[in-house]
Amino acid sequence: MSGCAAPRISANSTQALRRRTQALRNKETLGLLLGLVGVMIFAATLPMTRLAVGDLGAWFLTAGRAAVAGIAAMLVLKLLRRPLPARAIIGKLALAALCLVGGFPGFSGLAMQSVPAAHGAVVIGVLPLATAAASALLHGERPSAAFWICGVAGAALIVLFALRQGAGGLSGGDLLLFGAVLSAAVGYTISADLSRMMPGWEVISWAVVLALPVTLPAALWLWPAHPEAVRATSWGAFAYISLMSMYAGFFFWNAGLAMGGVARVSQVQLLQTFFSIGIAAALNGEPVGLETLFFALAVAATVFIGRLFRVSGAPAPGAAR
Repeated sequence: MSGCAAPRISANSTQALRRRTQALRNKETLGLLLGLVGVMIFAATLPMTRLAVGDLGAWFLTAGRAAVAGIAAMLVLKLLRRPLPARAIIGKLALAALCLVGGFPGFSGLAMQSVPAAHGAVVIGVLPLATAAASALLHGERPSAAFWICGVAGAALIVLFALRQGAGGLSGGDLLLFGAVLSAAVGYTISADLSRMMPGWEVISWAVVLALPVTLPAALWLWPAHPEAVRATSWGAFAYISLMSMYAGFFFWNAGLAMGGVARVSQVQLLQTFFSIGIAAALNGEPVGLETLFFALAVAATVFIGRLFRVSGAPAPGAAR
């Protein structure tokens, strides 16, 4: 009898292992899908900003989107009864807000007044690599020479692309996009640190709530003098970047990272530039040439290769938005 029991136990163990393996695969697949949704939400940020900035202006868009997101975040935090963040991390939250609530939206909004969204998407495409570099520098890490070579190559590609698009010179819009990349890279690095202490969606929630005393009065002050004259498409784009790009997108992205694993899910971020270019073509009617696609592919390649050489154990960078 005992000789017959062993195979049954072994079979049960095998079935249990298969079920656990399948459950893990399903979880990873769902994580990838959620991460992909997050990337698609963020990919529309520049095209939507480009669509709205002509009627509403970059300054109102910067303050207004943060104020709307802050009000939404305050309601969510209240509904879920989340405790106030510890005093020790208020400074980091304030710095994250400065970079992600003020810096990136402000620089990118001003840039979208003078450069196409597809152009901006290629420049912003180097953000994951810039974030990894910021993380290494701020945490005193020593990445390999290969990582820095990829970083320099990515930056060189972006500068070359900007020079070719700008007839041999860097435009003011390009410099603003560089500011947006720097702001987001530092902001995402700080957010990654804070995400070790609380869920990622809470980090962005408290960041936009913390900024409300500044963004809400600024949004009211900068409110369009004749809102009825603003096109419905501009208001729709404003609503999108306020509720989706600035807030809800982080729910999908961070949930995807948690379920599917950072290393696996973060790779879908490489698709963001191409989604942005496609959306810009469809929504803004921007022509997309082979040169733009070539540089987008080249930048994505440097980001992918650079991630392979990233320091083990380094904080995971957040998503570009």
